[in-house]
Amino acid sequence: MFGLFKTYRELGILGMNSRNVDYILKYNPRSKYPLVDDKLLTKDIAEKAGIPTPPIYEVVSFPSQTIGFADRMAAYNEFVVKPAQGSGGGGILVIGGRTATGFKRASGKIMPFNDMQYHLTNTLSGLYSLGGQPDQAIVQYRVHPDVFFSSMTSGGVPDVRVIVFQGVPVMAMLRLPTRESDGKANLHAGGIGTGISIATGMTTHGVYRNAPIGEHPDTNAGITGRTIPAWDQILNMSAQFCDITGLGYIGVDIIIDRDKGPMMLEVNARPGIAIQVANQKGLKGRLELVEQHIHELKTLDDKIAFAREHFA
Repeated sequence: MFGLFKTYRELGILGMNSRNVDYILKYNPRSKYPLVDDKLLTKDIAEKAGIPTPPIYEVVSFPSQTIGFADRMAAYNEFVVKPAQGSGGGGILVIGGRTATGFKRASGKIMPFNDMQYHLTNTLSGLYSLGGQPDQAIVQYRVHPDVFFSSMTSGGVPDVRVIVFQGVPVMAMLRLPTRESDGKANLHAGGIGTGISIATGMTTHGVYRNAPIGEHPDTNAGITGRTIPAWDQILNMSAQFCDITGLGYIGVDIIIDRDKGPMMLEVNARPGIAIQVANQKGLKGRLELVEQHIHELKTLDDKIAFAREHFA
């Protein structure tokens, strides 16, 4: 056991305790959490900084608004419903069409209109929110993934998660939905993670249910050795959020729409550590290197150049 512990240390693996104490508690002031815990606030500050986000069709804030929801959404053939203060993908519904009796989910299953009203009511009650607090439901544009992803997903929207530390992008991964994940890109829901080289934007190693994988299980398409589109823009967008939120250690999720290009999906003040598995690299050493050199990095360009040089 001690030998295994030494191996983890030598690999620079960041554990949960170190993440919480050395980075989240140290660099993320609790007063700033609402800026990223509430997706509506995050969208607002992103747009003020000139960072694009998916358009919102409606915000459901009161139980009375759940009545007639299906009628109001008649103008939109597809959309996404998500809790404003949700986490880990809980409560997110991806709607890809409708029938006479219900909404068609990304998996192809039909969700009766009454079930949608029930889901919205649960969302407002705080079923999916952090700490079970009363919440709102956001109804927004359903992203159409860039054609780059067409062979690497069987539904849903892939996204890019970037861990940013004091404005320096230190690690990234591509998250791919599967049939099992029902259109969600979250790894714990059955999505796939592939590491990304910060320097080049090329995918490196894949992981699915904690096991290595080189092909998408639904499409058999290769998922490694592929360069993410608009990589420069993704790095730039992600790096800005430390300054505009006042949080020093964050995870930024970016989606790439086939028409609108990269857009910020959400920001997480408590990003998970599974990204290390997807990259087959530890975060600890990268974070310590940034701490050693952050005083030399004066501008956003400096920070991105440093990341490209050291985190290939």
